[in-house]
This record gives sequence, C-alpha cells and structure tokens, in this order.
Amino acid sequence: MPRKRKKKSFSAATTVREMARERVGSPKPSRLVPAKTTKEEKHKPTLGKLLQEE
Repeated sequence: MPRKRKKKSFSAATTVREMARERVGSPKPSRLVPAKTTKEEKHKPTLGKLLQEE
C-alpha cells in the first residue's frame, strides 16, 4: 500500500512569491562569477631569481 503524502503547511512567503511571479514575472537568472585564471605569487622573488631573469 503506498503511503499518503503529507499535507504542506501554509507559508505566507511562498504564497507572496507565487503572486509576485504571476504579476511581474520570474526573476532574472543569477550570473556566475568568472574564475580567476592566474594566482598571485605568495612570496616576493629573491635576488637570485631576479638576476636570472635578466
């Protein structure tokens, strides 16, 4: 025998949202934040590394 579904309790917030969606429309989808491609160096370069680059 299948179980009976539990009745949802009344929530004023969900009712207000449903009414607003009917009148105004659904909200715009959120944008994804682009990931940073490069990480900053944790330490300053040493004098030896600076001299090797030149």
